Amino acid sequence: MIVWINGASRAGKTTAARELIDLIPNCTLFDPEVIEEDLERLLPAKRLAEVNTYQDLPIWRRMVVDTAAALLAELGGVLVVPMGLLREEYRDEVFGGLAARRIPVCHVLLAPGETILRTRDPAGEPPADIEHYRVALGGWLAADAYPVDNGGLSPYETAVRIAAALRTGDAASCDIVQTPEPTAETVAAGVLLFDDEDRVLLVDPTYKPGWEFPGGVVEAGEAPARAGVREVEEETGIRLDDVPRLLVVDWESPMPPGYGGLRLLFDGGRLAGARASEVLLPGPELRAWRFVTESEAAVMLPPVRFERLRWALRARERGAAHYLEAGVPVG
Repeated sequence: MIVWINGASRAGKTTAARELIDLIPNCTLFDPEVIEEDLERLLPAKRLAEVNTYQDLPIWRRMVVDTAAALLAELGGVLVVPMGLLREEYRDEVFGGLAARRIPVCHVLLAPGETILRTRDPAGEPPADIEHYRVALGGWLAADAYPVDNGGLSPYETAVRIAAALRTGDAASCDIVQTPEPTAETVAAGVLLFDDEDRVLLVDPTYKPGWEFPGGVVEAGEAPARAGVREVEEETGIRLDDVPRLLVVDWESPMPPGYGGLRLLFDGGRLAGARASEVLLPGPELRAWRFVTESEAAVMLPPVRFERLRWALRARERGAAHYLEAGVPVG
C-alpha cells in the first residue's frame, strides 16, 4: 500500500511523513525528490529548461511509478510518499499506473490555511505552486483526498492524525479501476456516440490523463465490435441494439513503455432525444462525460487521438472506413 501525502509547498508533507513511518509497522519513506536529482544527472540541461517542473516530464512520472512499485516489491509493507501532485492529469497517470500494478493508494491532503503557508516563508511570500493548489482544491483535489488541517499541529501530531485515519478507514484507498498494463500489442475498440446536434460523446477516465471515447481493450477471443458494445454498456450504461459500423482502423506503433497495436473506432449511432441524457457512469473508471463538437474535441483530446476522431467523422460522412497509421491516412 502507498500513503500519498499531498499538498502545497510548505504544507509539512515531508516532516509529517518522517514521523508517520514510525507509527506504521513495516513502513518506508520514498521521497520522489530523489528522482529529480537523478534526472538532473541524466537529462541534458536543454531538456530540463523546456519544462516548468520535473513533474511536466513524462519520464519523471514513469520513474515515480516504477520506483515505488520496485520498492514495494523489494520491501513490502507500506510506502509513504510526500509529494505535491496538484495537476489532475498527473494524478491520473501516477495513481493509475500504481493501480495497474495492483498497488492501492491512500491519498491524504495536508491543508493548512494559506496564511499559515505564508508565515513559513521568511518574506511572507505564498508558495510558488499556490495557484495550482487553489485550482485543485476548488475542484478535484478536495473530493479525491482525505483532508487534514495541520495548521495548528506539529509534524508528529499530523502523523498521528493520518495514522488514525488510515486505521479507521477514513483515509481509504482511492477508488481506481486497476486496468492491467499490457504486456504485448493490443487491439482496442472505441465507439462514437452522437446526440441530436451531432456532437460526439467523450468520457474522462480516472486512471489515465486526457479525455477518451467510450471503449477499451478487446479481450481474448472477443470480436472487436462486440467489445466496443460491451465497453459502452459498462462505462455509460447505454445498451446498443445493433453492431456498430467500422469507421477507422489506426495502427499505433510501439513507443516504450507502450506496446502499441490496432485502434478501431466504430459508429454507435445517435442517442436521440432524452436518451442522450441517460448516460450513467456506473463505476469508478470514469469521472465525467460530455457531448462536444469537433473543435471542442481538438482541445480535449491528445493530438493522435483527435486525428483518429477527425478521420472517423470524415468516414461517417462519406460512408467509407479509413485506414490510418498513427492518425495519418495511408493508401
